[in-house]
Amino acid sequence: MELFKPGIIFLVLITGLVGYALSYQVEKNFTASHLLLFLLGLGLLSAGSFAINQAQESVIDSLMPRTQQRPIPAGKISVRNAYIVGFLIVGIGLGTLKHVSELSMWLGLLTAVLYNVFYTLYWKKKWSFGAVPGALPGAMPVVIGFAANNNNIFDPQCLYMFFVMFLWQMPHFWAIAIRFKDDYHLGGIPVLPSRLGVDRTLFHIGLYVFVYVALAFASPWFVETGYLYFLLVVPFALKVLWEFFKYFKHSAQAGWLPFFMWVNFSLLVFLAVPILEKWGPFFMSL
Repeated sequence: MELFKPGIIFLVLITGLVGYALSYQVEKNFTASHLLLFLLGLGLLSAGSFAINQAQESVIDSLMPRTQQRPIPAGKISVRNAYIVGFLIVGIGLGTLKHVSELSMWLGLLTAVLYNVFYTLYWKKKWSFGAVPGALPGAMPVVIGFAANNNNIFDPQCLYMFFVMFLWQMPHFWAIAIRFKDDYHLGGIPVLPSRLGVDRTLFHIGLYVFVYVALAFASPWFVETGYLYFLLVVPFALKVLWEFFKYFKHSAQAGWLPFFMWVNFSLLVFLAVPILEKWGPFFMSL
């Protein structure tokens, strides 16, 4: 279970479920087996990709204090066995997604390639801005979920969810990178705070925070909105801005945890509100 990173899988399944619920037609008869197959396929694909990732980064993990207790550096499983388990589970996951929709399967394969090949082997190790293209596979679960019921993945609703996920990842990751920049330095990973310094990193975090919040404010142009937009989306967007200004003002020496937590809370709100707006009236009418 440690090899599969269950905490991250949970987030993947939640975001995938958001895409699934957004593309599902309210008047369509619900098929529980279709949803369960989707969650199983996406979960297996994620678990396998994370196992492969840990095999790929076992040497780096052994150098960083916060990752030295992961299964491979701790000697609980060999690199070879982690690869075997990872590729096997990825294959089963893709096969399961094929029974959901072919597009979901191909998008799942694309996500695994982006994550395990491009991000893990090149972007993360060679580029201080690797988190930017690396956010592509991180934002894909919501698209895979959308494709389970609708092949038009360029629908404004799907694009909105994708970019919310995409933009959120830079403030999220770079805040972590500032907090653990010494660990990343020991692992030889050229994260932004190590290469450009904390002040420049805060500047770039701010750019993405502003675009992320602006997209949330613009959500009525992409998804169904109502009272929850004013009750939840707008207050959370303003709160994220406020916490960033405090974090920036203290040059990342204070306010790290509140900013980090509010960015994460806001993601859940921005993803949940369109689903509540769409499905709320249906469940209220039952």
